[in-house]
Amino acid sequence: MKRGQRAPAFRLQDDTGAWVSSEDLAGERVVLFFYPKDGSTGCTIEACEFRAELPRLEAADVTVFGVSPDTWRKHRNFRAKHRLPYHLLADPDHELCEAYDVWHEKMFWGRKYMGVVRSTFVIGPEGRVEQAWRDVAHEGHAAEVAAWLQGGAGATPRRAARKK
Repeated sequence: MKRGQRAPAFRLQDDTGAWVSSEDLAGERVVLFFYPKDGSTGCTIEACEFRAELPRLEAADVTVFGVSPDTWRKHRNFRAKHRLPYHLLADPDHELCEAYDVWHEKMFWGRKYMGVVRSTFVIGPEGRVEQAWRDVAHEGHAAEVAAWLQGGAGATPRRAARKK
């Protein structure tokens, strides 16, 4: 997904088991941040940083959702444990991840596998992508999104620093 493109339609369960669809969100400005897995160190840091930035994000009149391939039940536990004030969307078949082109081959300790490339998208009220950050670092990214939404510093999306 690139800026200006129509955001993919979706219908996924949130961390309460309720269904959320892009149709339900029509007319709203939405932040979707895609992350690999509930409970991992990096994903927990990122989720908690979005929690900390929520007042700034809400001041920009956006609704925040985290998205990962975990089930809604795992999301329920993760959200409760870390007191996340926003909902998490379950994409166990990675259909939305694929639609946003964040489902890619990755490598860890010499083993190849498919997984989520940490990315965030701002969807405007008309259903188009306003901004996209791909392959982001888990630390500091939520502040970068909030700054962009407020038109301040950090407004230019940057790629995550790669470890050599």
